[in-house]
Amino acid sequence: MSRTITQAAIPHPRGTGRARQLWCSLPTELAGRFRAHADPLARRILDEVQKAVPEYAKPLEGEFGKMTVLAIEQAVLSCIDSIEDLASTQDDWPKLFVEVGKRVHHDGGSLNSLQAAYRAGGRAAWRYVAELGQAHRFPAAVLCVGAEAIFAYVEEISAYSVEGYTLAQAMATGTLERRRRRLFELLLATPPSSPATLATLAEAAQWAIPEWVTVVALDPRTDRHPPPTPQVAADVLVDLDGPEPCLLTPNPDRDLRGLEGRLPGWRAAVGPRVRPAEAATSLRWARRTLDLARRGLAGDDPVTHTADHLATHWLLIDRFLLDELSAKALSPFAGLTAKQQTRLAETLLSWLEHNGNTPEIAQALRIHPQTVRYRVSQLSELFGDRLADPAKRLEIQMALRAHRLLGTRPPAGDR
Repeated sequence: MSRTITQAAIPHPRGTGRARQLWCSLPTELAGRFRAHADPLARRILDEVQKAVPEYAKPLEGEFGKMTVLAIEQAVLSCIDSIEDLASTQDDWPKLFVEVGKRVHHDGGSLNSLQAAYRAGGRAAWRYVAELGQAHRFPAAVLCVGAEAIFAYVEEISAYSVEGYTLAQAMATGTLERRRRRLFELLLATPPSSPATLATLAEAAQWAIPEWVTVVALDPRTDRHPPPTPQVAADVLVDLDGPEPCLLTPNPDRDLRGLEGRLPGWRAAVGPRVRPAEAATSLRWARRTLDLARRGLAGDDPVTHTADHLATHWLLIDRFLLDELSAKALSPFAGLTAKQQTRLAETLLSWLEHNGNTPEIAQALRIHPQTVRYRVSQLSELFGDRLADPAKRLEIQMALRAHRLLGTRPPAGDR
């Protein structure tokens, strides 16, 4: 570091929120021990940030360099101060880290790199504190609280800097459309942005944050190039320029009725209705549902709803687990020819779906009832008591249904 950190060197804020509560819960005598290590700890954090984040590997010069060093110093001292003084607080605590975010945007820096720097700094701080704790034999409970406090603090200062970055970005764009596009990006970000950040940008974008949202994934139909712009309400957030077009409605009850008519030239998949902070989850499931529709596993309607295909998603969510389940549940098929496996698998699934009703099975498979009885007899010999065990029957049915959806022959192992 450029100079030794002392308490009187600079005015510094105290921690707030969850992190401050955690620091204040630690024994006050730890503050003195930590304060003696403030300078090497800050130096360790800076070194780790520069190693871990390429954008910060350059010499820290100018206003950006000064602010980076100042922010690290302030962060270390504010955590130490919070151990000693529960009641003390300063109203300007958030300003420094909000300004860090603004400065990063002003200098053309990346928000992702800034957040990565905070995470790297948090890891470095925890490693240093853990080493110190081991050397001084701190109780395990103290180290656990210290770890939680460090990462809670990192989350807080990161949120302030995201807010500053977002504010600077919103002011720079200068247009409502760009502000809404940025708001849409933040709503879909993982991890989600802080409520304060969303509220700030939503206000700048003149967009009221709703109680519920739904994300709709879009896919242009091949017979319409380019597809028309969706006819949606003014407060629906839309991204048609990205590689995976989508829209977000703040009023699902209003916008999802008759959606087909407002999306000519598009295939759509509607995600689940969620709180705004979980919009990324709605998008993820909308895209998975759209993928099912592309593969012919969710019908051919122009609009497909995730809620109508929950069982399909559940069955197909992990191919490795499906193969493991199949190898276990369908192991009696091992040794049969592919033709025999296919024939008996469809009979077994139909038998499970129709509760063993021979006429219904025969009708579903378009075979003679006597053929059904013969195959069921074969299945009874192969599976034995498994067909009388509800748990094993469920596993068998899950495996068979999943492979029927995929159009694949169930693999049978010897497990």
